Amino acid sequence: MTEDTREGTAPVQALVVVDVQTAFVSGAEAVPDARRIRENTALLRERAHRAGALVVQLQNDGEPGAPDEPGTPGWRLHLPPAEGEYVLRKTVDDGFEETDLRERLDAAGVRALAVCGVLSEMCVSATARTALRLGYRVVLPHDAHATYDVPAAEDISGVVPAAMAARAAEWALGDEIEIVPFARDVRFTAG
Repeated sequence: MTEDTREGTAPVQALVVVDVQTAFVSGAEAVPDARRIRENTALLRERAHRAGALVVQLQNDGEPGAPDEPGTPGWRLHLPPAEGEYVLRKTVDDGFEETDLRERLDAAGVRALAVCGVLSEMCVSATARTALRLGYRVVLPHDAHATYDVPAAEDISGVVPAAMAARAAEWALGDEIEIVPFARDVRFTAG
């Protein structure tokens, strides 16, 4: 087993990259601070590969006309899959639902994983929540997930900035999730 020796949280055996697709991390429709997400996702993936950890990229198949409609430029993964990675296509928020994510994690001996990607309160949260429910230890690097601003709602609230929405999504996952400030602090090991 190889292990990253950087100080920080206990190592994880897998990285699940949630919907880091061109439509969400580049161009006019990208999440705020998309550059940070692109850079930190690439960092996590490179470190996971170097340690021999499993890497799974989830790819959302949006509805016709959506920015992530299959076959469109926005649907493509921002990081083309590297050798040995798995790409699992999905049509719902939860990366475990209607995919073989659990089977792939279990086959690789994964008991702890890191989750990164978009959107914080939707697909990232749903995937992390199910991982917790299934008994996995889950690490969520704060600087490696993002969402959009929540629009103002008359008589309810003004605009909620994306950074606050992402933080609220972390908080809503409860005390079982391990939130680390920086992607660079996530350690990986082979399963």
